[in-house]
Amino acid sequence: MNTMTPTPTISPRAGLLLTQLAKTSDFDAALWKLLLDYLDLKVQALESERTALEAKWGMSFGEFQRKIEDNSLGEDVYAFAVEQDYWQWEKNETLRQYYEELRARWM
Repeated sequence: MNTMTPTPTISPRAGLLLTQLAKTSDFDAALWKLLLDYLDLKVQALESERTALEAKWGMSFGEFQRKIEDNSLGEDVYAFAVEQDYWQWEKNETLRQYYEELRARWM
């Protein structure tokens, strides 16, 4: 049984683009910079979406969730628009937490 981890390869063209994007000739540093920048962009996009949902509903996701559970939202909690916002917001919270955990673990 082969227990060796395969070494990833990258084409010279992709490697050149990566080092040019990161403005460094050190491939490892360029890759880490790109990954960190990607995580930052994902978190920023999720923060923007969360801010929009908080402004729309005038509350945090936790409050929104509690008001849905105790039926005190002031709107039909089974309405399509409410459910759609709930699922979008829950996805946002889950992804934001996931990306923050990745950043803490790897960066």
